Order: sequence, then structure tokens, then C-alpha cells
Amino acid sequence: MPGDSYISFKEMCARFDVTPRTLRYYEYIELLSPRREGRSRFYGPREIARMKLIMRGRRFGFSLEEIRQWLLIYEQKGTREQYLVWLDSADRQLKVLEKQRSDLDAAMIDLRDLRNETARLLDEMDKSDRSSG
Repeated sequence: MPGDSYISFKEMCARFDVTPRTLRYYEYIELLSPRREGRSRFYGPREIARMKLIMRGRRFGFSLEEIRQWLLIYEQKGTREQYLVWLDSADRQLKVLEKQRSDLDAAMIDLRDLRNETARLLDEMDKSDRSSG
């Protein structure tokens, strides 16, 4: 096995809570390039850092292509133009996330109202059963 700073394929999956299929796909589309020894793969600090950025980008809702661009900027200490493009992308995604939060808040209000109405109806049924029984 390579130096102590490398982790195995299985450890990488566990560390980032991803399936082997997901990790292999990230390699296939060249977001990650592990060191290979025979059929084994080992991930060093660079790949671990890239995976952190990939996971962060996924959490923010970015596409894999947007993440690829982000990784290029990160790796090359991007140009002013790349940073402007990134800021535009981040602003767009923030609007998407704000809309999702608004939609989710509205759905939660509706569900809470329906739940409370159902609980009220059930309470009325129980009162009716007690008074007639």
C-alpha cells in the first residue's frame, strides 16, 4: 500500500458515505484520479480534498459539470473571469435553494394545518363517542 496518507477504495466510500458505484463514476468522468496498484485504488490528500469539494458541491445542488468547473478553478487558482463565472453560478444556485426552501416551508405549513385539522376531527369523534356511550 502507498504511504500512510493514502486510503483504500473501501475507506474512501466509508469516509464520504458514497456507494462504490458513485466513487467509480466520479473516477470514470475524471473528477477523481486515484493511484492504482494492480486492481487496487488508493486516494491521497489531493483526491480526498477533491472529494470534499465534490460532496460540498452536490450538497449545494450543483451539477457534476458545474463541480468539474469548480475543481478546475480550485486547482489552477483560477483567473478573474473564472471567479466571476463561479460567483454567477453560486448566485443562481442560491436563488434555486431559496425557492426550494420557500416551497418546503409552504408545504410544511399546509401539512401542519391538515394534521391539526385531522387531530381536531379525531378529538371531536372521541368526545362524541364518550357522550353517546
